[in-house]
Amino acid sequence: MNSNIGSIGRATPIDADAAPMIDPFGRAVTYLRVSVTDRCDFRCTYCMAENMTFLPKKDLLTLEELNRLCSAFIAKGVRKIRLTGGEPLVRKNIMFLFRELGKQIGSGLDELTVTTNGSQLARHAEELYDCGVRRINVSLDTLDPDKFRAITRWGDLAKVMEGIDAAQRAGLKIKLNAVALKGFNEAEIPDLMRFAHGRGMDLTVIETMPMGEIDEDRTDKYLPLSKLRADLERDFTLTDIPYKTGGPARYVEVSETGGRLGFITPLTHNFCESCNRVRLTCTGTLYMCLGQNDAADLRTALRASEDNGFLHAAIDEAITRKPKGHDFIIDRTHNRPAVARHMSVTGG
Repeated sequence: MNSNIGSIGRATPIDADAAPMIDPFGRAVTYLRVSVTDRCDFRCTYCMAENMTFLPKKDLLTLEELNRLCSAFIAKGVRKIRLTGGEPLVRKNIMFLFRELGKQIGSGLDELTVTTNGSQLARHAEELYDCGVRRINVSLDTLDPDKFRAITRWGDLAKVMEGIDAAQRAGLKIKLNAVALKGFNEAEIPDLMRFAHGRGMDLTVIETMPMGEIDEDRTDKYLPLSKLRADLERDFTLTDIPYKTGGPARYVEVSETGGRLGFITPLTHNFCESCNRVRLTCTGTLYMCLGQNDAADLRTALRASEDNGFLHAAIDEAITRKPKGHDFIIDRTHNRPAVARHMSVTGG
């Protein structure tokens, strides 16, 4: 990790209303994804090993520190924040952070969202809406209860469905995310799509990302979405549309269902040319790219002074190192992930 801590300590404090973040390729950084915890109450087979070792709680930033960091990014031009994990809703008192960030919607922040596995939604949905959240992503790879238990190892599909019901009652707009896995759910994507569109939800399918050591061979499960799309087009009419939500998905409209289907393709189609995102971990590490290992230590700058000048300077330095694109490649020879850290560390 290249954190350039020495230069941070010598930085000259800058005005709180710092200049917007523009990377070396002219892209404005306006979207921050924050992993509030690396812990999760599921152990999805493509994401984690079953016996994961998580960070000691003492290593995590406090929720107050995460709020200060997020606020610094808002001051520097971030308009959208997504809280992720692990599973963000398992972190104790996490609604404090939602409430504090929600206060900035309309005064710098345009949108506050969350990606969740749905397990805790039933008890948090109404409060999320009250905090200003209007859209959420729910990860759901299958509608079969037994297969759901198998892929998540610990998950209960009925509990997730209860959470989806509660979220819709609360007024939250839902997008379902499904990781496309060969031999597991490729034949179920049409049913997932009909389910989502029948309830007014978008569906996004995602190629499995080679991040972190897990208990299985990812090459056995990798399904190119170009193939999935070709298979779907045998029964559905898919029309490319310019719809965007700020993330990397490319959307089509499905004539037969009237709904939207998104494709996130980190392997078959690099989506980096319009990247506007950086990712912050629960320890204060900033990753300028999901698929690269270079990172910046913001915790040191955060705790060095109550003056945000040092923090802004550290952020500015990090943005100068944002790469043009990622290096997601499946190492089929040695069965190694392209990036050693697990997705739960960086945030989904």
